[in-house]
Formats: sequence, C-alpha cells, structure tokens
Amino acid sequence: MEGAGRRQERDRGEEREDVTVTDNPVKVAAEAVDQEFLQQADQYRRELLAHCYRMLGSVHDAEDLVQETYLRAWRAQDQFEGRSSLRTWLYRIATNVCLTSLESRGRRPLPTGLGAPSSDPETPVVEQPEVPWLEPVPDAMVGADLGDPAAIVTNRESIRLALIAALQHLPPRQRAVLILRDVLKWRAAEVAELLDTTTTAVNSMLQRARAQLDQAAPTQDQVVEPVNADQRELLDRYVAAFEDYDVAALVDLFAKDAIWEMPPFIGWYQGAEAIGRLIECQCPATGPGDLLLLPTQANGQPGFGMYLRDGDLHRAFSLHVVTLDRAGISHVASFFEVELFPLFGLPMTRPVGADRR
Repeated sequence: MEGAGRRQERDRGEEREDVTVTDNPVKVAAEAVDQEFLQQADQYRRELLAHCYRMLGSVHDAEDLVQETYLRAWRAQDQFEGRSSLRTWLYRIATNVCLTSLESRGRRPLPTGLGAPSSDPETPVVEQPEVPWLEPVPDAMVGADLGDPAAIVTNRESIRLALIAALQHLPPRQRAVLILRDVLKWRAAEVAELLDTTTTAVNSMLQRARAQLDQAAPTQDQVVEPVNADQRELLDRYVAAFEDYDVAALVDLFAKDAIWEMPPFIGWYQGAEAIGRLIECQCPATGPGDLLLLPTQANGQPGFGMYLRDGDLHRAFSLHVVTLDRAGISHVASFFEVELFPLFGLPMTRPVGADRR
C-alpha cells in the first residue's frame, strides 16, 4: 500500500510538472513573441549584412556583427516602442555595433591604397598576410542579385569594390554618416539622433566625406555593367585568354591605364603592358590547361574563381573581381584568400576536364 501511495503521489507530481511545462500561458506567450520578432527581423538580414560590410570592408566581420546586432535586438525587444520601424531600429543597433567594433580595428585597405604602383612587374612580389585586407562580398549574400531591376542596380552600386575601398579611408563616424545619408537615404535629423549629435554636425561630416570620396571612387559613368553582347564577349575572351595562357590576348583586353592588384601582396601594377609582364613572370601557370576560371558575382561586378592545375585536379588559387569601363577591363582585384571560395558557391577543387556546370 505504501508503495502504491508513493506511485500515486509521483504520478500526480509528474502530471503537475507536465501541466507546468506545456500549459504555462506566460511561457507560451513569450515564446510566441520571440518567434514573431525573429520572423519579422530576419527579413532584413541581407541588407544589414550589406550595411555592416560597407562599414567594415570584411564579409567575415560583417557576418559576426550582424549576429551581434540580432542578439542585442532580441535581448532589448521589450524596449522597442514602435516609434520607428523595426528596420530602422535594427539599423540603429547595427550602426552602433559597427562603430564600437571600429574603435579597436584599423581600416581594411587594398594595395592601391598604400602607395604608388610597383615599377617592375618582374621583381618578386612581397606578401603581407598580417595586414587586414579588404575582402570581396558575394552578391547573393547582400541581396544584390534579388528584387526588381532598379533595386538590383542600386544595391550593386552601393557595394562596388572601389566604393568600399574608398569608404575605408573615412573616419568611422564620417563613414556611417555617408552610408546612412547617401545609401540608405536617412534624414539628417535621424542620423543626428543615432550619433547623438546635431544636424549641423551631420551635414558637415557628410560634406567632408563626399569630398574625399569624390577623389577616390569612380563615377557611375566610368563603370559599365556587362549586359550587352560586346561586354559579355569581353569577359568570355578574358576567361579564354587565361585558360589558353595567352598573355598577348590578355593584354589586348585591358584598358591602357588598367590596374591589377592582388592582396595579400602589397604591390600593384598599372598599364596593360605591365599587367601582361606581371602575369608572364609571376603566374605559376606554364601553358594551356593549367588555369581554370569559373564565373561568380562579387561586389555587384563580374567575378571569377581561378584554379591552378595540380595533377588531375584544379585547385582554388585566387578570386578575381573585374571592373569594366568603356575602354575595356579597367581593374582586376585578385584575392588570394582561397577560404573565400565557399562563400561564393565555388568548389575548392575541380577534376581536370570536368563539366563546367
């Protein structure tokens, strides 16, 4: 009898415990609020990633700070009073997270931001892996491949590699002001409230930022989209020239004052002939079939994963971000951080002779 009584008491306790876990209305309501908040907030993840990338110049750092933004927003969701949209509130948090992060980080340059071009393409290149170099970003991660055509063009223009590189030269608060005002189209009063300053100070920072950016970033009419047959053919010839290892054909594709740079190597090279000599002297390929190029999209621009043959495999070698202007290929940034390949949907290896699809 005593054992049966203990069993009955235990069973009643288990019943009470079950009721507490599954039917607690406060807990159920809180979970529903959390779920609703996360669903509403998650639709802004790509554009917040683009925002953090513009501020930081690193796709990896941007991913980390977007996560931090969502963590802070989730913890403080009870403080969201609805005086602004959820999107604006998330941007406020993300901007502050970025500004705090930039207090302990240096700018992320490209080699072109460090000095004059290298004079001799035949001189061995010098690597500086300790420099926090600017990183490219896949279009797919920041929504530059989605939406209506007008939105796509706007998104692409705001993540151009030259623009991101130019932004890195601005002080963090100027950088934030320019992005919020010129990219996101916030009113000066909104930016002033976020930065805890005056509209006069915001307008002054914006004026200085625009003046510096005008000297560094290309104008819209200097960059062309590869949308017509001639431009697509130019890119096809770029791929063929590398895969055939035809340096003379490559030289013909570059604009007269084209630039080639390749972080983490600090040198950069200007002029079609100099670029041709660089490839001929420094590239480890020796003949046709040694190189393979697979297309991607980076920073709103054409990109290619370049692979170098190693026996029966082509292995990830560098990631090219290509800029076209009306004279031809005007700029190539060749990034040797092969860990970027998976972010762009590119394999690390490809069997020699494998189908390109």
